[in-house]
Amino acid sequence: TAQASVAEAEAALVAEQRTAGVLGSTRSQSLAAVDVARARVEQARIALDRTVIRAPVGGVVGARGVRVGQYVRPGGQILSIVPLGDAYVVANFKETQLDRLRLGQTVEISADAFPGEPLVGHIDSFAPATGSEFALIPVENATGNFTRITQRVPVRIRVDQAGAAALRPGLSVEVKVDLKSRGGLNFAEAATGPVMAAVR
Repeated sequence: TAQASVAEAEAALVAEQRTAGVLGSTRSQSLAAVDVARARVEQARIALDRTVIRAPVGGVVGARGVRVGQYVRPGGQILSIVPLGDAYVVANFKETQLDRLRLGQTVEISADAFPGEPLVGHIDSFAPATGSEFALIPVENATGNFTRITQRVPVRIRVDQAGAAALRPGLSVEVKVDLKSRGGLNFAEAATGPVMAAVR
């Protein structure tokens, strides 16, 4: 293992340092051997450091794809991490409700897993299209059936830091938007703002 390599290189370094002290006539050779041993110790330490894998984000392991002792390839997925500090909820609102929603409005979030313990968040963003547009199998109306169906638009709600750690991916929640709270852009303004800025 890498730890054994470090120990072996350090032992060789100590032996070479002793040899350098005992043999005065071959001092220059011994000093060169000490330098080589130091380089090997440094290489062994670098190899040991490379046996540790550090996650790019903080969170909780959601799924582990490998076991201890298994070989892995560069770029292969080892595990999935759920970042808990950046919790959010995606709520699908009817398109007829969007005119009353604004970015930054306060939202009360009630999770089924935590009854009686509401969390607080705020509207962070609106999806650029309806949920059906992002579906794996988009709805096609090729049969001539032109019944109007109200679509739903995903709205991302960022959970305030105090309650973020309590939520886990996939939990069922109910949201209540405080329509009296002041906010920024509404859905229509948020949808056209970046486009207009890009055109200018």
